[in-house]
Order: sequence, then structure tokens, then C-alpha cells
Amino acid sequence: MLIDNILPSPDLTDFVRIYRIIDFYFPDGQPDFPKLYTPRPEICLQFYPKDKEQVQYPDDKTASMNKEMTISGQHTVTQGRFVGKDFLSVQVIFQPGTLFQLTGIPSNLLTNKSLNASDIFGNSAAFVNEQLFNAGNYQKMIQIVEDFLKQVIRQKHMYTHPVRKIARLMMRDADKNSLDWYIKESCLCQRQFDRKFDELVGVNPKRFLRIIRFDKAFRMKNRFPKKDWLSIAIECGYHDYQHLVKDYKEFTGLSPAQFTELDTKGPDRIIGVAEI
Repeated sequence: MLIDNILPSPDLTDFVRIYRIIDFYFPDGQPDFPKLYTPRPEICLQFYPKDKEQVQYPDDKTASMNKEMTISGQHTVTQGRFVGKDFLSVQVIFQPGTLFQLTGIPSNLLTNKSLNASDIFGNSAAFVNEQLFNAGNYQKMIQIVEDFLKQVIRQKHMYTHPVRKIARLMMRDADKNSLDWYIKESCLCQRQFDRKFDELVGVNPKRFLRIIRFDKAFRMKNRFPKKDWLSIAIECGYHDYQHLVKDYKEFTGLSPAQFTELDTKGPDRIIGVAEI
């Protein structure tokens, strides 16, 4: 049983933030309760070498994910992900703007959506999944994915737009600078900045900063379950507890305490794993 984040090789750090491997086996069968997947500052390419998953959105529409490779855009809502009995997921968490440069698809068209990546990358998905299924260890899995990414990147003209740099700064220092400071650092006017940010990242910059802050609070609670919510709120850049509650209700529909209690029913928590 594993949830692990792995850094990319040095020659891919401009394009990939991390790889995430999720490897679960449930001997008693497929879990009845979904993994609640909260908004996080990421656009993801995901491989499923074994059992697949289904994604349920708050409007009760279930997206069948019987696919070998998917692309998930920037999300602003919590999804319920139903995983299989023998579940292995290898995720590529891109740096902001990478997917747009690789595919030409504006990220705002992918917001709150998960698509079949085979429609974009072709039949190579099946080959990559076959390799991942037969890989002997996690290190080999990462090497397989990196070989695939390098092949795709070689076919594209990749460049670093100022907004890509700013989005990365936001993820590192979200609670240290104002939005006006980030706009000034981009050397763009606000209208240009907002338009390009929406295209490359999938949401406007203000919403992106809120997602970063919310995700930081969510993960801090996972790391330190006994830590009180007011302390978490202040440490994550919120004005007070009610400020944190506002974000939790927007992104999950529940208060921090209510969502945390519900999240403990997820398949990862049942086997004693929490995302940090």
C-alpha cells in the first residue's frame, strides 16, 4: 500500500512538478466509499495499469473512467473517486502551463474535467500501461513515464512564459505576496496577466491562490490531526477560522470538521494512509 510523491529527473523539472504513485490492494473487494479528491493546484496526466476508477462530481454526474490514461484539468470542486480492488495509478503532475504547450488545449477548457488522454496522445497510452504493468518496481515505472514524456516534449517547441514562472512562484510563496505583486513581477498588464493565466493554468489567479492555500490547510490537518483548526488557519495565511471555513464550504461543500470526518471513510484512510 503506497501513496508516494517522487521528484522528476533534472532535465524534466521545467515541465513536471512531481510524480505520484498510488498503489492499493483491497483483499475484500472494491471499496464502497470513494476517495474524496479535493481541489489542489495541479493538472495531471494519469496512467492506470491495473484496475480503473470512476469519478463522481458534485452534480451527481458520474464520469466513467474505464480508460488507460486520462488528463485531469485544474479542479475547483471535490470529486468522489471510486477505485478498483487492485488499483495502481501513476500520475504526472505538470508544472503550470506544460500541458497547454504539449497539447495546444487551453487549460480553461479542461477545468473540472477528466478526459481520455488517448484521444490526445494516441495509442501510445496502451503501450505505456503495458510497460507499467510489467515493471518490476516503482523506479522502473518512473523511468517508463519519463521516456514517454521526453519523446512527447522533443516533438514540441517548449518555452517558459512569464505566467508559468509566476504560477510556480505562487505555489512556493502563496501566503507571502499579494496578487498585485505577482502581476508586477510578470511585467504584464492585469488584463494580459489574467487572460494568459486562465489559458495556461485553468482558473484566474485569485482562485488559484485560494486553491493553494486551501490545499495547504487540508494537508496540514492530515499531517497533524491533533492540531486545532484556528492554528492551521493562521499558519496557512487565513485571517481567522471563519475565513478558512468559507474556503472549505466553497471547495468541499462542508465545514472543515465535517469534511475531515467524511474523509476518514475513504479507502486510503481505511488502510491507514493519508495524503500529506
